[in-house]
This record gives sequence, C-alpha cells and structure tokens, in this order.
Amino acid sequence: MFIGVPKEVKNHEYRVGLTPEAVAELTQGGHRVWVERGAGAGIGCDDEAYVAAGATLGTTEEVFAQAELIVKVKEPQLSEIARFRPGQTLFTYLHLAADPAQTEALKASGVTAIAYETVTSREGTLPLLTPMSEVAGRMSIQVGAACLQKAQGGRGVLLGGVPGVMPGQVVILGGGVAGTQAATMAVGLGAEVTVLDRALPALRRLDQHFQGRVRTLHANAQAIAEACAQADLIVGAVLIPGAKAPRLLTRDQLRTLRPGAALVDISIDQGGCFETSRPTTHDAPTYIEEGIVHYCVTNMPGAVARTSTYALNAATLPFVKALADRGPDAAMAADPHLAAGLNIQQGQVKHPAVAEALPELAA
Repeated sequence: MFIGVPKEVKNHEYRVGLTPEAVAELTQGGHRVWVERGAGAGIGCDDEAYVAAGATLGTTEEVFAQAELIVKVKEPQLSEIARFRPGQTLFTYLHLAADPAQTEALKASGVTAIAYETVTSREGTLPLLTPMSEVAGRMSIQVGAACLQKAQGGRGVLLGGVPGVMPGQVVILGGGVAGTQAATMAVGLGAEVTVLDRALPALRRLDQHFQGRVRTLHANAQAIAEACAQADLIVGAVLIPGAKAPRLLTRDQLRTLRPGAALVDISIDQGGCFETSRPTTHDAPTYIEEGIVHYCVTNMPGAVARTSTYALNAATLPFVKALADRGPDAAMAADPHLAAGLNIQQGQVKHPAVAEALPELAA
C-alpha cells in the first residue's frame, strides 16, 4: 500500500504521523511510504533518516496524490481536506463532535476517516488516546504552574509552597488517564490535590495509588463548585469518547473563584469543559476572562513533539500495519476495536457519538 505522511500545518504543531523507525517497519513489510520533506524536523528527525528507513520524499502535493492511506497527528485543516480524494483513508486525531466544519468537509471529500481517539481495546480503554492524555495530563500542571505567576495574570502562588507557607490548591476534574497524570505531577510538586470523578472505581483506584496523598470526591455539581471555589489551579480532564465534553463550570461560577486562579482545559479538543473556554494556540496560549487565567491550547502535546510522537507511534503502528496489510475494510472487519475508530465513510457519519453531537450532519 502507498502510505503518505504529510507535514503537519496546524499552528506550532511539530509532531509527525510516523517516525523513521515506524517507516522502516512498514517498508520492510513491502509498503511504499511517501514522507513530505521536512515533516520530521520538529522531532529532530531529518529527511536523511526517513530515506534511510526506505521512505520516498516528496512535496505536499505528491504525498497527498500518491497516498492511499494518510497518517497524520492532528485533525486535517480545510486546506488539507481540499487535497483528499474519494477512496483514500485518513488515520489521525479528528475530534469531530466539536467541529462541524471539519465534519462537513470530510463528508464531502469522500475519504474514509478513522479517528485515533475512538479506537478501543479489549479492556475498554482508548489505546490511541492514552499516550497523548498522559502527555497532556503531565503538561497541564507544568503550564498551570506558569499561569499562576503574577506576570501571567495569576495569583502569584507557588504550587509547592515553601516551609512556613501553604502550598497551592489543585483541583482536577476527571480521574482518567489525563487526570491521574496531572495528579502525579501536582503531588510531585508538593501541591494540595483534589480529584473529582463520577466513577467510584476510579476514585478508589486513585486513593489506593496515591495512598491518601490525594483527596477524592464524587463529582456532583455542588462538590465541583465548592472545590473549585477554593482552588488556585483547576484542570479540566473529562472525556466522553467521541462526544463533546460536558460543561462543568459556568460563567457565573467562574465569578466565585479566587481572582487570578488558573484553568487548564485539556478537554478543549472536544469543546472544553468550562463555559468560558475557547480554543487557543501555542502562539497565544492564554487569555483572562472574569479575572481567571485560561489555558486552552488544542494541541498541548505538540509543545513536546519528540516525546509525544514516539509515544503515539508506539500505540498507532500496529493499527497502521493492519490497515496497510489488509486494507481498511478488511482490517476493520477483522478488528472491532479498530472499527470503533471509523467516524466517516462514503459521505456519512458513522460514529454514534459524533452523530448525536451533530445531528444536522448525521443524515
């Protein structure tokens, strides 16, 4: 199969769909891989590394024209969708439930679009979302700590405190992969950490894992409001697979928070979990609304592109191989977990969560 790896064009997106090591495994399996020149520069992999792995270098136009299977990282921009043709398969993050414009354009393009974030596993997890959730969860505390600095409009609080001074209060909404990683980083810095989740098994797991160093609360509306009102840093890490994120804090509730508190919305790819959240970029990652610093970058892991790309490829490569070896239809027929990633095919929305979120496009 002809596999295309274009250079990512989203703002400050330095990741790449395939590493040279992944390309080598595919070419050794008899597949042709076209890589856009400079695609790996952001992770420290030059064109020569891809050539040595067996790839053919090309322009943007050549990669899209040659490819039967296109492997990316971020959702395609409209300029990229214009290059798609019927019969091609796209394998990447999509987050369609919060993006009707992309959904409509992909439907019109005729591609088969398979989303990393809705591929499942036998254990009921989301194996291709997990690596980036781990990265984003850890990064959320790193960037949140910076947002709390006075020069950024924050409260001027050091999360770990110092002897004789109270540490910062961190509230994490969601106890899944991203929330757990955020808690790990926050505890490591010495902050006081509270995690809220609706799933009691998740709260029990967190309590056991952190051996009482993290407070856990059931995520009802009152508990969320009361915990957030005392927080210096709030991390939104909620996920409903394939669907829009639920809104957990309203604008009115924001006015009850400590002035200069910070919100980091990991869920922004799925629409965000705070009413005042709106997508930002690495160029201008924050804004202040109602006296609260908001960090809502939609491609957080792109800032640590090398770590993110290698973590992602470790998870995606077996699925890329299956798609290339069998062809998309046969691969999905043989693996219901890969089939769960199917979002759009033959101009139709195929994923039920996307259809529910965008009923006007589901027909």
